[in-house]
Amino acid sequence: MKLVFAGSPEFAVPALNALYECGADIVAVITQPDKPVGRKKVLTPTPVKVRAQELNIPVYDFLKIREHADAVRALGADIMITCAYGQILTQDILNCFKKGVWNLHASLLPQLRGASPVQSAILEGKTHTGVTVMRTELSLDTGDMLLVKRTEIGNKTYGELEQALSKLAAEAAVKALSFLESGKTQLLMQDEAKATYCKKISKSDGKINFENSADEICRLVRAMNPQPVAYCMQGKNALNVLRAEACADESNAECGTVISADKRGIKVKCKGGAVIISELIPAGGKRMSAADYANGRKIKAGDRLD
Repeated sequence: MKLVFAGSPEFAVPALNALYECGADIVAVITQPDKPVGRKKVLTPTPVKVRAQELNIPVYDFLKIREHADAVRALGADIMITCAYGQILTQDILNCFKKGVWNLHASLLPQLRGASPVQSAILEGKTHTGVTVMRTELSLDTGDMLLVKRTEIGNKTYGELEQALSKLAAEAAVKALSFLESGKTQLLMQDEAKATYCKKISKSDGKINFENSADEICRLVRAMNPQPVAYCMQGKNALNVLRAEACADESNAECGTVISADKRGIKVKCKGGAVIISELIPAGGKRMSAADYANGRKIKAGDRLD
């Protein structure tokens, strides 16, 4: 069975590797166009493109795939497997593959359809998430499900959870291909009554509100690490927070007040308790422990964070 793999970021590379290593007949890889990166705006290929070229697989980086249905059809593939590709597929593209287009989506569908399923799973306090392989339709993440793989979230950051899900997606891709090749597929319809959606995460979503509970704040910090990074304001300067944990506090201080700043970190009052910030990036500075920031007398008990 001939297949096309479509993906772009590092998240999708393990799935491409796994399909290649299991002997899949990958006739082409489709990815996003090269983009300027960094201050010098160096034109940079996607991680998937780099890996495909290393594997000597033909690569197509269409600016708008919907305008290239004839080229996609000419590849002669039976199926396409997509993983964080980054473009909407039209019916013309879906019709190019007689055995369907199958997407590796990083949530337990029908929960968290949309653009930020990994971060949103953390933000919403879910205990588990996973990867769902579903048939791609025109509507957003609504297709019938082929298989699901689950994993525990625990205290993982966004980066850590994404890495775990990337490995899970690789396993799911190989298993899905075996099902499709055998022809013994049993699809499960999604329960629309249980569907939820998540939006694209922006920098402004990382603003910490100390009127929230410690658990909510800690989930926000984990969901924004490593990007776009949770932050609060210390005066006129942003203080980027990378690590924080909840702790008890019975003081009558106002939310956002620094209770202590010492070798344990920076303890900040919030609703119903406090959080201890243990790692941060000060404005214009580098990643450091909160203890070192406190030792430098950059912050002290009684200061306010907003």
